[in-house]
Order: sequence, then structure tokens, then C-alpha cells
Amino acid sequence: MSPSIGVIGLGRMAQALIEPLLASGSVEPDQVLAVVGRPESAAALKQGVFARCTIHAAASADSAEVLKAPLQLLAIKPQQVELAAASFPAVEGSPLLVSVLAGVTLSRLQRLFPSHRVVRAVPNTPALVGQGLTALAWGENISPSQRQKVQALFSGVGEVLQLPEEKLDAFLALTSSGPAFVALVAEAMADGAVAAGLPRDLAHRLAHRTLAGSAALLDQRQLHPATLKDMVTSPGGTTIAGVRALERGGLRSALMEAVIAAAERSRELA
Repeated sequence: MSPSIGVIGLGRMAQALIEPLLASGSVEPDQVLAVVGRPESAAALKQGVFARCTIHAAASADSAEVLKAPLQLLAIKPQQVELAAASFPAVEGSPLLVSVLAGVTLSRLQRLFPSHRVVRAVPNTPALVGQGLTALAWGENISPSQRQKVQALFSGVGEVLQLPEEKLDAFLALTSSGPAFVALVAEAMADGAVAAGLPRDLAHRLAHRTLAGSAALLDQRQLHPATLKDMVTSPGGTTIAGVRALERGGLRSALMEAVIAAAERSRELA
């Protein structure tokens, strides 16, 4: 039986997408066929949540089976795309190729994979807990049923947006790179709490819950961030003293520059 989903490169991002779908039963393990770079990687992945999926090393004679899937997820490193394309034989039936490669444009994908219909997707790692954000940009001649398949794949792990391709670099910088920026903030807040006297395990848990609760409040009440800041900042109080220290340290501008730098790097990869 041919797979329903072919995965080319089962790294962290592809795992973040496929693992929740397997856990929820939205996708059955025998529907997934993945190709990875090395035999040892294939063996390691077969020990975990992907144990019942079919996983081949790229050098295996069976790796070409991935091209029989009507939907193929391209999740290798952007620098490897030319080499991967050179190894792809022509395929029939115009299967979907959904690329999660940063910066690799639709026009370039279509040139490299002329037998496919191509889609760009920009997901993020909170997909692992069903809280993902994914932006989609469509290539040419994508049928309504193919659009439905792609949207169903990503809506199973979070919210899906459709954006013009020129907006994807900024979207990636905020949502895909953003979890790393938030993690740095969480780590720094916990370190501060340790310095102030809390045990480290408790400090980490409280930092995580504070960030999660604040995000939920902003989202569910549709608050502007400044409104939430003002809600907890009283004259001469503890919070305004901390906000002053953050402004003195350049937190706001540092985060702005981080998002801009990530977007610029994404454009460089095109």
C-alpha cells in the first residue's frame, strides 16, 4: 500500500508536525513513510513514537517509495534542497510537495521539482502541543482538494493562516524563531528569581506559567500588550522598577532586532 504522507527529512520540525497527528490518531503510522539521511538516524527514530512508521535511509533502494505519496513534506535543511531535487526522478500525477524550508521560494521549488505542485508552509514547534501557528503560501494549479489536504494536515496541530509569499519571512521570524526568543526570556526570568532566592526548579516552573498565563490573557481578552503592562504597573511599585531596568537594558530594541535579523536571514536563504 502506498503511503498517504511522505516525509523527506524527519528532523525536529517534521517531528513536531507528525508526532501530534500520530498521537491523536489523525494519521495512522502505516500512512507515513519517511526518508532520512543516515541508516543510524532511521534506526534511532524507529525506537520512539515513529516505531510503527516506515523509515528508510536515503541510500536505501526503497527510499523512492516516498514519491508515491500524494502529499510529500519536504523538511530538509535549505542548503540541501538542490541535492535533494537532483535525486528526485520525475513522478506522475502531480503530487503535492509541501516545503517547510526557510527562505526557499515557490518559484525555486517549482523549478527544482517540476513534476510536483508546490506549497510553502511555515510552521513552528509549539505544534508539538497542539498550539502551533502555520502560514501557507500556494503555488500554481493547486486543486481545492489538495488545499483541503494541506490545511487539514496543519490544522491538526494548531492555527493555519494563508499569507502572500512575500510575508512569510516576517512570519517565520516572529513565529518560528520566536519560541527561541521566548525561551531566552523564560530562562533569564528564572535566573533572576534564583538570584532573588527561589529554588531553580520552582523558578523555572513559575517563569513558564507566568509567560503562558500572560499570553493567554493577552489572547483571550484581546488586550494590547501596553494595556496588560499598565494593569500591573502601579506608581512607585515593584513592577515599574523592573520595567525601568528592562528599558535600561534595551530588552525592547533587542527583541525587535532579533525578529528583523531572523527575517533578513530567511531572505538570504532564498
